[in-house]
Amino acid sequence: MAVFTEISDEDRNSIAAAYGMTSLSSVIGIADGDRETTYLFRTADGEFIVTLFENGAEPLDLERAFATMEMLNNSGIPCPKPTRTNDGNATFQAAGRLVAIVSFVSGSSTNDPTLGKCVSLGRVMARIHVILQGGQKRFLDELPTGALHGALVRSNVFFLGDEVSGVINFRLRHDDVLISEIADVLVGWTSLPSGALEEQKAQAILAGYESVRLLTEAETAALPAFVLASAASRYARANDKTYLLDAAIRAFESVRFGAVVGKTEPSPA
Repeated sequence: MAVFTEISDEDRNSIAAAYGMTSLSSVIGIADGDRETTYLFRTADGEFIVTLFENGAEPLDLERAFATMEMLNNSGIPCPKPTRTNDGNATFQAAGRLVAIVSFVSGSSTNDPTLGKCVSLGRVMARIHVILQGGQKRFLDELPTGALHGALVRSNVFFLGDEVSGVINFRLRHDDVLISEIADVLVGWTSLPSGALEEQKAQAILAGYESVRLLTEAETAALPAFVLASAASRYARANDKTYLLDAAIRAFESVRFGAVVGKTEPSPA
């Protein structure tokens, strides 16, 4: 997130009026990222993150993201609370841009997650999967499917201490096999320079996940292949074709479910 579009006093006032904000005390541009324009609005009603989408955003996509966040927020998941206009819409137009607003989330992202952070991340990921599945029937010989966050990368997860304080950016929410997101998180959060997964951190993520939702036998068997695919995709995106195969194989070989803590009964989502 960064400031690409400057907003005028008229824009600020129209946004505040459209969302029923009172006593707008300050508007601060947030220079963090490279895709959208983001401001922090401080008001008598609280602090809000105001995003102006520079390209590629559609009202229906944002409506779906808002519906997802509302469901998760109501279920106790630490994520921003969507703010709708006075007319109940997820978006507004200002400064020639599509605007969406959510509540401010405390905490910060990390580039070096502790084992405690990994456990909390795994637990929150599982809670998101369980809530968005909505009680779908599970078959032990199949890979369970459901709605995924779609971008549980480090920049989209905030922490206070070792606990996840906020998960943001639900625009890439989509349906897929749940194990695919687990594999993406293992690769994205625990990969070593060699391509192998850091065993203790990978175990911690899986332990946190399975404290809420136990993996099926099919998922356990499929995880190494999904890790291989995720690692290959990661290095392909980085245009590191010469390193891709070796790194992906190291990631594949480092998945050891036998080392994960024993299976226990899941706790409530």
